Amino acid sequence: MEDQQTSSSSNKKTPLTDEERRELAEKLDEDLDKFIDGLQRRPYTEGWPEDRWREEFEKHPFFMTKSPEVGEELSPLMEGLQQLKYDETDNTPEELAATYKEDGNFSFKYKKYHVAIISYTEGIRQNCKDDALTAQLYNNRAAAHFQLKNYASCLKDCQAALKLLPKYRKAEFRAAQCCYLMGKHDLCMEYCDEMLRETPTDKEAIELRAKAVAAKKVAERNARKEAAAQQKLSAEEKKLLQAIEERGIRIHRSSKGSALALSDLEPHSPYNVHSRVHMMDGRLVWPVVFLYPEYQTTDFIQECHEDSTFESHLEAMFETRPEWDKEDKYKPSNLRVYFEDKLSTKLCAVPAASTIGEALADKRYTVFGGTPAFIVLVADSEIERRFLES
Repeated sequence: MEDQQTSSSSNKKTPLTDEERRELAEKLDEDLDKFIDGLQRRPYTEGWPEDRWREEFEKHPFFMTKSPEVGEELSPLMEGLQQLKYDETDNTPEELAATYKEDGNFSFKYKKYHVAIISYTEGIRQNCKDDALTAQLYNNRAAAHFQLKNYASCLKDCQAALKLLPKYRKAEFRAAQCCYLMGKHDLCMEYCDEMLRETPTDKEAIELRAKAVAAKKVAERNARKEAAAQQKLSAEEKKLLQAIEERGIRIHRSSKGSALALSDLEPHSPYNVHSRVHMMDGRLVWPVVFLYPEYQTTDFIQECHEDSTFESHLEAMFETRPEWDKEDKYKPSNLRVYFEDKLSTKLCAVPAASTIGEALADKRYTVFGGTPAFIVLVADSEIERRFLES
């Protein structure tokens, strides 16, 4: 008993004094410094470079501010996430279709309708067995097409959705809207009637059907007016062609048929494309061009009555001296009018007192491009002599 007490007292450690603790701490610090100094110094390469941290930050799927563009190289982390999300071996067709639907809804929310259409299309291509999910994909793609005003594509998708899921109200109403906007009023009313059979108090369907009925009446009225106008126009055009033939006016035929056609009278020049010959009080009114080859310029008269004389037109055109007439020699009394005989390639003089109609009835004259043309030269001038000789 006494020996045990002696042994216990000898095993007890003597507490360190404050001075001993301080010396021990200093020694430990010195040993740690030596150990750190002895380590091999290497730069840390596994983090983001300081000068490119924003670029690396943007590659991380949790921090990127915009989605990668098509064809853009993806970071390994993004590729891994995409494989988990879109891998056909790890996901069923139903899961993939739902994923693409979510992607499309996200793009649709931010009005990226073209991107949404791509996502919905990928979802449809999965051919999943869930008809309700596929119908939703068709309906959502139809909504995107509707926002882009692709009404034909929208209607087609709505019909595909209804084939899979009859009584799909959203698809029915959007199909009715497309029909209304495309002028298919009867089909629009059919869709509205179908919705009203299910829900007689459907306010949107009632209003859209009423609009379709009103639009159909307006379309029918416009069609009747257009038919009457075409009938009247046809009679006037027939009368015009008959008047030209009765006067013996030769028209260069651009049409293949032997009979004179309206296409033969269409102006070819851009400045008179809207000035075709027409009838006024039983008389012909022509667009006419006067050519001044000496100065390579022209005058265009949009409406030239066949009973008007060349003299009257020259007096009106040269009442004041034109800018190009530097020598002031183009005066009505000093001018001569010619037309070209296309068969003989000779110039034929036209008396100033004769009318437009008389000149056009000359057997040597042919109207080209629906627009009569006449050459004006200064009488007894050098330019007139050269033209007549050539």
